[in-house]
Amino acid sequence: MVILYEVHDNLYVNMTNKCPCACTFCLRQTRDEMNGSGSLWLEREPSTDEIKAEFDKFDIDKYKEIVFCGFGEPTERLDDMLEICSFIKKRYKKPIRINTNGLSDLIHEKNTAPMFEGLADTISISLNTPNKERYLELTRSKFGIESFDAMLRFAENVKHYVKEVVLSTVSTTLTEEEEKECAKICNKIGVTYRIRPFEEN
Repeated sequence: MVILYEVHDNLYVNMTNKCPCACTFCLRQTRDEMNGSGSLWLEREPSTDEIKAEFDKFDIDKYKEIVFCGFGEPTERLDDMLEICSFIKKRYKKPIRINTNGLSDLIHEKNTAPMFEGLADTISISLNTPNKERYLELTRSKFGIESFDAMLRFAENVKHYVKEVVLSTVSTTLTEEEEKECAKICNKIGVTYRIRPFEEN
């Protein structure tokens, strides 16, 4: 199983294939791997001990960041993910980024933002669109129309516990006017807006 894989100067953690969304643009619909990683479809979810052991196979010093992002939503395994974050911080003292859909509050039916304090340096959330109806069309979230507002609430809450919170959209997928609306949303809740290149992690 591919648990850790490299993309550019970062090391990525692939912990789960579970996700509450079925995004129309998700890369896992059209490919099995990233950057020659080998298949990111897991036979089963690895234990936290298995994940920790994988780090011994890599020279961690050469990576800029450790990124939680695979073929699933990392906050589906929130407690396990945070345990691994704590392990990384204590052993390697590396910056940690979590790429998420921002729906962990809905997944776990509670306010999860405080749990990230001291464990993540960057939370990168897929905003996708400034419109909640369009957001549901794109993400096909199992939580329905409330997903968009829940994602924004999480972003606004987690900025109090994590140094950098970024909401992103993908270049070429929105009109210039929609991108301006996204920038306004981010400005209103006090987080960074980023337009990322297509197919980047």
